[in-house]
Amino acid sequence: MALCCDDLEQISERLRCRTVAASNASDSLMEDAFSGLLSAPRSLPPKYFYDALGSILFDRICDTPEYYLTRTEDALLAKSAEAVIRNTRPTYIVELGSGTARKTRHLLTACASQEAPIVYAPLDVCREVLLESSEALIRDYRWLHITALVGDYHSDLPRLPAMLGGRLFVFLGSTIGNLTETEALAFLRELRSEMRTSDRLLLGIDRVKDAAVLHAAYNDCAGLTAEFNRNLLRVLNRELAADFKLDAYQHHACYNPIAKRIEMYLIAKAPQRVTIAAFDRSFQMDEGEAIQTEISRKFTYRAIERLLFMSELRIEQHFEADNGYFSLILARPHTVV
Repeated sequence: MALCCDDLEQISERLRCRTVAASNASDSLMEDAFSGLLSAPRSLPPKYFYDALGSILFDRICDTPEYYLTRTEDALLAKSAEAVIRNTRPTYIVELGSGTARKTRHLLTACASQEAPIVYAPLDVCREVLLESSEALIRDYRWLHITALVGDYHSDLPRLPAMLGGRLFVFLGSTIGNLTETEALAFLRELRSEMRTSDRLLLGIDRVKDAAVLHAAYNDCAGLTAEFNRNLLRVLNRELAADFKLDAYQHHACYNPIAKRIEMYLIAKAPQRVTIAAFDRSFQMDEGEAIQTEISRKFTYRAIERLLFMSELRIEQHFEADNGYFSLILARPHTVV
């Protein structure tokens, strides 16, 4: 879907920004908070972690010794980026939930080494982080042109601007694991419906592993994940005029071996009443009551194959970490006859 020229902002010679969001972020947050906090069990989607402060905190989490995920995916991408670009030769790299784009640099470096210039189109909900990371990239890659897209990959895929040529969709960080099985299947099916036969998907997926490794990764000794988790309440206070007391909630993350997923919560330390002025409602939190803020599913290879098959995607290449901790999947669209 092509967007009108009024949606395009020229930031610099090589950087443009489009807003593709169907609704503004505060409206979406209000809807999700209303439905997630005023019914039991209480929950909020993890996409609201990533305001400017949340993005900084997450970058710091990625550098902790316990958080194997980013380090492992980064090393795997460094080894596989040349093969990915050689085998896809995209005109556009479209990154869904790009954040600070720190790992994407491996793909851009591979493009440069193969003299395969592309347009980078990062999609993220936080305009501030999106532009900051894009400006850093165009400083470091003098040939690169960027069309930054402000939007939510959960809802705005049909609103992506028209792009002529093959697209490499990139979805890293095992973000697919933050979705339930039903949500992941719906998301990938929607993405598949937007893909042409020349398009490919590069998908990062965390694998099932020892529970102790997983527990440590989401409970770092520095307390950064706890602060990151509580930052969600700071977002609610700022955006929805709520009165959550951050120090009244305890971070809790545990591995559920039956569901093969990390579950992350904020748990009330004492009874309290919370008011959210934006929709003029209050609710009672009892001591020990939890708000689920994230799930992070871990996959076997068979589960990966099944998810992609059900989404009408086929594995073209599989890149796996030596220790089996993480997979990068290059997938193509496929229609079941």
